[in-house]
Amino acid sequence: MRGSSLAVKGAVLLVAVFVVFKFGAPLVTAPLPMSLIWLYLFLTTVGIVVYGTLSGESTEALLGPIFRFLGGEGLNGVAQLARLAVLVLFPLLVGWETYSDLVPSSQPPAENRTIHPAPPGEFVGLANPVPNTPENVMMGKGLFAAFCSPCHGPKFNGNGPASDGFNPPPANFVDPGTIAQLQESYLFWRIKKGGVGLNVEGHPWKSAMPRWEVELPDEWIWKIIMAEYAGSGQKPRTWE
Repeated sequence: MRGSSLAVKGAVLLVAVFVVFKFGAPLVTAPLPMSLIWLYLFLTTVGIVVYGTLSGESTEALLGPIFRFLGGEGLNGVAQLARLAVLVLFPLLVGWETYSDLVPSSQPPAENRTIHPAPPGEFVGLANPVPNTPENVMMGKGLFAAFCSPCHGPKFNGNGPASDGFNPPPANFVDPGTIAQLQESYLFWRIKKGGVGLNVEGHPWKSAMPRWEVELPDEWIWKIIMAEYAGSGQKPRTWE
């Protein structure tokens, strides 16, 4: 590749990756948090740089136009204005995007909100088959720490290190309005099927939680549920 074609193609690829994950992914699965999209863009950028620096000629084709533009080398009046706009607007856009993603919001989605949609019939009325023993609860807490605490937090309050990047945010199990209002069978469904498995009426609040049935056997999920109730100080809802 000669001239600035490699840099242009790299920029086009980054835009395409952003469009696919930002606007295409929600059409087939749960919306991706911007933190994850930025990670994909970073990995794509690394791949472009690695590919573009395999030789001296490709390095010049990729990085030369970028360095000359940022340094103002050989730019006329219009190009200088464009350079200044990029240097000013890009940090502002990044800052605004970061602020928009992290600032708390109390606004509900435009669609009707269904916080706890009815689970499919196969999950209704299931009973936890795992005995609620200290050993099983302890194992459940270990599984929760490994698989759930990055989002739901080590204190079960939805304040894990990865929680800031998600909308809606991870559930706060300490809040009496969450799992205390639910049966264990409901939690089993939500953990097993994740955000993708949410009913149509719950899509406005579809989360990015993965389908844990891929990684976790049913017994582990039931133990995690026991740990969530024990760690949050709540009890499962019953219908007696």
